[in-house]
Amino acid sequence: MAPEYAMDGIFSVKSDVYSFGVLLLEIISGRKNTRFHLSEHDESLLSYAWKLWREGHALELMDPEMVQSCVPIEFLKYIYIGLLCVQEDPLDRPIMSSIVVMLVSDTITLPKPTQPAFSVGRFVGKSDQASPTSGKGSSINEVTLSNVIAR
Repeated sequence: MAPEYAMDGIFSVKSDVYSFGVLLLEIISGRKNTRFHLSEHDESLLSYAWKLWREGHALELMDPEMVQSCVPIEFLKYIYIGLLCVQEDPLDRPIMSSIVVMLVSDTITLPKPTQPAFSVGRFVGKSDQASPTSGKGSSINEVTLSNVIAR
């Protein structure tokens, strides 16, 4: 789940990009992000992938079942794209049409990823509070309306 949605209830097409990035990293590693923190690494899949990428050991993320059939340079490109998709700031994430071009192109120059968002257990304070909606039940971004009806 994208951090901006988990923390503030803000959902956009960039939230889907974040989810795609997590899914891509899960496929590459052969491990689920939700269970990764229980492993011997004691961190999230995203933080582990970022750490390996920064240290130049990204190939260690590869699912052992993929070793025989994977071209290392392609694998590194997929990790790179996955890390671009899970950027903290939604504006730093590519759009899905760009991701498709990145996946199929061997000549495109990819932007440099920064540390991804992995906000499990992290509290982010709001810089400005939305004004009360007079009981309308709208979300902070006034896009989602919820009607609570008791039984």
